[in-house]
Amino acid sequence: MKRYHCAVELAVDVIGGKWRPVILAHLKEGVHRYGELRRRMPDVSEKMLTQRLRELEADGLIARKDLGTNPPHVEYALTEEGRSLAPVLQALYDWGTARAERTGTAIAT
Repeated sequence: MKRYHCAVELAVDVIGGKWRPVILAHLKEGVHRYGELRRRMPDVSEKMLTQRLRELEADGLIARKDLGTNPPHVEYALTEEGRSLAPVLQALYDWGTARAERTGTAIAT
């Protein structure tokens, strides 16, 4: 098992990177299909999104539900462990919003 010297090091290892927190933030709003996530994250490649979703599932933060239809219908949702990140994700969102206002940075909605 990996040894950490700081709790923040562990947290960043689990949710760090460019896309993982963004995926988690979208799933905090509720269940989403793969295509919905792609539309909400137009700058992420399909390969990268798929890879990050698999990592988050392996880490126990999200659950993938295949409804067994053709064409495939797959939904993603936060697990209980993933939902425990809600206050952290909200704090990041609030800080980002305030930072955008302070710096005049546009955030597409």
